[in-house]
Order: sequence, then structure tokens, then C-alpha cells
Amino acid sequence: MARRRTPALGAWLFFSLAFAAGAYFTFAAVQGSFGVFRRAEITAETRNLEVELAGLSAEVTRMENLTKRLSDDYLDLDLLDEQARSVLGMLRADELVIR
Repeated sequence: MARRRTPALGAWLFFSLAFAAGAYFTFAAVQGSFGVFRRAEITAETRNLEVELAGLSAEVTRMENLTKRLSDDYLDLDLLDEQARSVLGMLRADELVIR
């Protein structure tokens, strides 16, 4: 009768550890701190922050323009008139208020 040979315990242990290490590193590559899913989150957050930065840059440019137009070097009389009316709540004699 032929004797059936079973794999040695060392080979079984080696392949079990190799499988466990492979499973761990696969999980870490997908779910870990530097994994695929985290990279997708960071990419989406980057896009959102770039859009917010563009909006804030436009707002800064607008505010710089208004500041320049009210400076001593360059005075925009229409803007000054608009700001004075807004702050003081005054009208000219020839204007009508419609509410």
C-alpha cells in the first residue's frame, strides 16, 4: 500500500504566514492611512479647496479694487458718493425713494 505523504508543518506555517501578510498589506493598500480610498478623499478635498481658493482670490481682487478706488492716489467720486449715501442714508434733493 502506498503511503500518502502530508505536507510538513513548516510548509503549512510558511504559506499561512505568507497569506496573512499578503491579506494585511492588501487591506492596508486599500483602506489604510495612505490607501486608495484615502487618496480619493484627499483628491476630492483638494478640488473643493481649489474652488474655494478661486472664490476667495476673486473676493480679494474685488476688495483690492474697491480699496484702490477709495485711496488718496485714485479717488472714484461715484464710488465715494455711493458709500457715503449707504453709510449716512442720505439722498439728494432731486431723488425719489420708492419702497
